[in-house]
Amino acid sequence: MAALRYRRFLKLCEEWPVDETRRGRDLGAFLRQRVAQAFKEGENTQIQDPDACDQMYESLSRLNGSYYREKYPRLQDTSFTEITVDEYRIVLATDTLKQMDEMKTGMWKRLKDKFNAKAPQDEIKE
Repeated sequence: MAALRYRRFLKLCEEWPVDETRRGRDLGAFLRQRVAQAFKEGENTQIQDPDACDQMYESLSRLNGSYYREKYPRLQDTSFTEITVDEYRIVLATDTLKQMDEMKTGMWKRLKDKFNAKAPQDEIKE
């Protein structure tokens, strides 16, 4: 029975897309990592709680198969910000987030340096 579960999870991992723009934060890559941890011995792995394992598989399968997307269709492809899915992908890409962090760090450092700098008269009084 464990072999069947293992094969089902492997098939799910093959079908689940991996977004290369979200290195280190992608759900598909995380799923592959967790399946590898859970089934260290492959088909010979003993499963502690088969019911929980089956429930986890069914939940992930529904997400991958867009069950909830079809059950609860959206009226528009944008959110209240009116940003499209493609624009969200660009903003949430790892490289873009790193650039934003660098910009924040630079501005924060400048402000910190500005307010931590002592005036020449303050140095004399101490």
